[in-house]
Amino acid sequence: MPAKQPIKVGPLKQSELEEADRIVRLAFGTFLGLPSPLDFMGDRTFMAPRWRTTHSKVIAAREGDRLIGSNVATRWGSFGFFGPLTVLPEYWDRGVAQRLLEATMTIFDKWGLRHSGLFTFPQSAKHVCLYQKFGYWPRYLTAVMTRTPEANPALQVKRASAPALLSAFTRVEREKAIRACWKLTHKIDKGLDLTGEIRAVLAQRTGDVVLTSTRGVLDAFAVCLNGSGSEGGEKTCYIKFGAARGGAGAGERFDKLLDACEDFAGSRGVIVEAGVNLAREDAYRRMRSHGYRVAMQGVAMQRPHADGFNRAGAYVIDDWR
Repeated sequence: MPAKQPIKVGPLKQSELEEADRIVRLAFGTFLGLPSPLDFMGDRTFMAPRWRTTHSKVIAAREGDRLIGSNVATRWGSFGFFGPLTVLPEYWDRGVAQRLLEATMTIFDKWGLRHSGLFTFPQSAKHVCLYQKFGYWPRYLTAVMTRTPEANPALQVKRASAPALLSAFTRVEREKAIRACWKLTHKIDKGLDLTGEIRAVLAQRTGDVVLTSTRGVLDAFAVCLNGSGSEGGEKTCYIKFGAARGGAGAGERFDKLLDACEDFAGSRGVIVEAGVNLAREDAYRRMRSHGYRVAMQGVAMQRPHADGFNRAGAYVIDDWR
């Protein structure tokens, strides 16, 4: 039996993407007890789209030349999150995840984040305790919710205004809209910036950005991922991030954003999947009233132990997976 080699951590290579994706499916599928672990996530993929972006860094753990785990660090301006963090099941409980986390914290420190977070299983004391070692504290649950919109063209006619898609804008209009999205998120939480996600979905053609406005003023936007090779896959419109402008009337603007996302998903004949932290009580209740149902839930862990944009009055959709 060959001697064990030291585990080293470094950037994930493009040639390793397929194996990294397989490990993600195998690790989560095994943890969740699926009969066929590799069926986890179906045709959805998180690794390749994130590896190709400029606002994410993907790191790998290797024993010799063998890939045994990986983690993705994503930056949204002053906020960052990591995941999926996965390790081959045969290497569980051997300190691989801790090595990956040490490297991830180095990345976060270099980015100079104001705060960071993660999404994990609330029932797993093992996971929660591991992340606490790195300063993360469990706070509110995050509900991952789904809804099947009606593919009814007549319904769109009844809307106060049809949703706009960023892909249809001219270059000048697009840059103006992206700037408006940045201003909107910056007001929700200082430095919060989804510019990277917005540009990535357009460049990779893995969905679109839905926008709603009133008299030329941006009310809300959502990064909707759908299609082959995307985080949503071909059967799901995954709202990776969405936000409505705060202040008076924010709840109504959030409702219109949900309508717009449902129209977008309905036009493609797919279901909507969207996460919301339960600290955002009114946003959660409004999603329930729209017919969204909880498919799964995780706990949001944050460093430092502070609200960030997981707070009442923030009309934001995300789940940090």
